[in-house]
Amino acid sequence: MLGVKSTCKDRWRQVLAEANRIEHKHLLTFEAAISSNQTDEMRTKNLQLVVPRRLHDSYTETQRAWLMDVSSFITLVQERQDM
Repeated sequence: MLGVKSTCKDRWRQVLAEANRIEHKHLLTFEAAISSNQTDEMRTKNLQLVVPRRLHDSYTETQRAWLMDVSSFITLVQERQDM
């Protein structure tokens, strides 16, 4: 499941409600530097944040280790389709 929000704020929780039966969800956003508190909560809710690589530097080192870029997301989808 891939949700898309140009900015997250508190709207990222909408993705959880829209796909409540899907265990692992992905959220593509163009928002830079989302707070660590929010990304920590996303992680606990199995919501993987997908952010363009050019925005990764706006996140903390800990967040960057967890972020997924668009290319990695596309690779993941292709691998799952080949299963």
